[in-house]
Amino acid sequence: MTHVPVLLHEVLDGLALQPGMRIVDATVGLGGHAKAMLERIQPEGTLIGFDRDMRNLAMTERRLDVFGDNVQLVNESFARMCEFVNAPVDAVLFDLGYSSAHVDDASRGFSFQNDGPLDMRYDLRQELTAADIVNGWSRENMASLFRTYGEEPRSADVAKAIHDARRVDRITRTSELADIVASAIKSRGKTHPATRIFQALRIAVNNEFGEIEKGIYAAADLLIPGGRMAIITFHSLEDALVKELVIKRHDLEKVNKHVIKPQYQETQRNRRARSAKLRIVKKI
Repeated sequence: MTHVPVLLHEVLDGLALQPGMRIVDATVGLGGHAKAMLERIQPEGTLIGFDRDMRNLAMTERRLDVFGDNVQLVNESFARMCEFVNAPVDAVLFDLGYSSAHVDDASRGFSFQNDGPLDMRYDLRQELTAADIVNGWSRENMASLFRTYGEEPRSADVAKAIHDARRVDRITRTSELADIVASAIKSRGKTHPATRIFQALRIAVNNEFGEIEKGIYAAADLLIPGGRMAIITFHSLEDALVKELVIKRHDLEKVNKHVIKPQYQETQRNRRARSAKLRIVKKI
């Protein structure tokens, strides 16, 4: 599986990594950023990586095995990092959202490109799935979800279409849901009508915004004075939340006045990079 870390050079430079540092990769994923950061902080530097998806961690463990005891991987949410990191750290990275592994593997249910179960859980130990929301929530709550987390202007129409369909039979597949949404929303050119709905469901299933708030505050608490935090977001709601949280924390200050975006060459090589934004902050 090919994994291309987004804004890699900008992250490495923005975190000002040096040999011997102790760092946290809060969203280690398939280890692309982690590997490059570990190479920068060797020979004595250490990295603690968090991921809610055990399937990702199994692959990442093999990828980072060469670094031996300098790596510790934790199958938990980054919101709980203070429970597992027992000393201050020099730098923290958040690469928010879902990874290419989630999109490419239809069995995880994150994408409608290939049919799969309507799941969307990062952590299979949790109970709530996208199917539970689609089949169990009221029309009003679904409409509110699609409007708030998907910024879908026709959220009420989509909620009604789902409600009507599930009265006939339970909705269990990503392709089923995509077809139902498409029946309620006219095509938007190259963007599939279900894109915003799937985004909203993914955010709700994994409590992404609640986790981001807890995670950034935990990271700020762990950073040494002068330590840096890099946060990569992929849509406007994430970026607005991160910006708000940084402002609320009076012990954090911006390193870069404006968000950092990928160079044109990177967006051509890596489609996922096109919407990426990077913010670098420093502990005062």
